[in-house]
Amino acid sequence: MSSDTLAGGGPAARPTPLRGPGRRRARAGLTVLAVVLSVLSIFPVLWLITSALKPREAVTDGKLLPDDVTWENFRYVLTEVAFDRWLWNSFFTAAIITVLALFFHSMAAYALARLRFPGRDGIFVVIFSTLLITPPVILIPLFIVVREMGMLDSYAALIIPAIFNAFGIFLLRQFYLGIPRELEEAAIADGAGYWRIYRSIILPLSRPILSALSVFFFLANWNAFAWPLVATSSENLTVTQVGIASFTTQYGSNWNYILAAAVVAVIPMLMLFLFFQRQMVESIKTSGLK
Repeated sequence: MSSDTLAGGGPAARPTPLRGPGRRRARAGLTVLAVVLSVLSIFPVLWLITSALKPREAVTDGKLLPDDVTWENFRYVLTEVAFDRWLWNSFFTAAIITVLALFFHSMAAYALARLRFPGRDGIFVVIFSTLLITPPVILIPLFIVVREMGMLDSYAALIIPAIFNAFGIFLLRQFYLGIPRELEEAAIADGAGYWRIYRSIILPLSRPILSALSVFFFLANWNAFAWPLVATSSENLTVTQVGIASFTTQYGSNWNYILAAAVVAVIPMLMLFLFFQRQMVESIKTSGLK
């Protein structure tokens, strides 16, 4: 008996696609839902920008649009404090960490996915298990290690501890497991070694996932706060988030300066995200993987 018939001999019931008015109502409902979710996601950003344009006494007035627009908040942030230095420190540390993390994580993930050596699976389990440990738990032990190595209050203290990230290794390993082995076997037959395979085959095919991880790593380190606050005390090493937090201590309720600084700090992130988004799309189209 055909699988399309029921036990009683009748034809199996199939869902009837929506047509006519029913389909239009469903599409209209999804459109309304998408609009509502878009407004809800955009509203905090609009509130941030408009509040940064308000004078101090009007920041908490509850209005979305300011009655009096002022640029004094941005002028103060950009000229009266070392905000350009904070931006540079955040950009420099985030960029270096992103490049080094992608390089070392991709090599470690390739070894865990393709090479055969004793204890490989155990090493991967140990690395993966570190995802269960939250950063505040290791903050004090990490501080002690960095202090004993003489790296406190330096760029090394900001960069080196942040390079390792188990999530990146895990994600890259899973991606490499999906790459056809025939590509590597053909390269081995032509006399290529592991390093040549990694450099000429694995890395070009990894551009989509590396682009996605670059955005993740950069934004995570751009927004770093707890570890830079603990590891550095010099004003020359202050990063953006720590600098913005200092407004609360120094100026108390001057939220107009805090919001203006937050707007300025968001702009580089948006620009870099848009740039890497374009790179991600291009790399997916040229990666050779379907």
